[in-house]
Amino acid sequence: MSLMKAPENTPVWTIESNCKACDLCVSVCPAGVLAMRPDPHTVLGAMITIIAPEDCIGCNECELSCPDFAIYVADKKEYKFAKLSDKAKERAKKIAENNYMVLGA
Repeated sequence: MSLMKAPENTPVWTIESNCKACDLCVSVCPAGVLAMRPDPHTVLGAMITIIAPEDCIGCNECELSCPDFAIYVADKKEYKFAKLSDKAKERAKKIAENNYMVLGA
């Protein structure tokens, strides 16, 4: 659980300067909230992005898996998270099949 205060009305947020683009957080997100976007200015050519914050279920898997403290999830007392939908599960599956990159990238 995050000790950081969430930006207002935000379920999940990143600190890009901490992110090394390992995509671990994307690989564990069951709701397809996260993906990697192409970024030519980074060493690995990608950067984390939040593509569907409204579908975040607050499971904290992304935050717990991040070795660099680059992603945070709001406290359940401060934010009402979504329930895991079939649409979100399908998006997560497609992102995984696309090597964790943003769909259409």
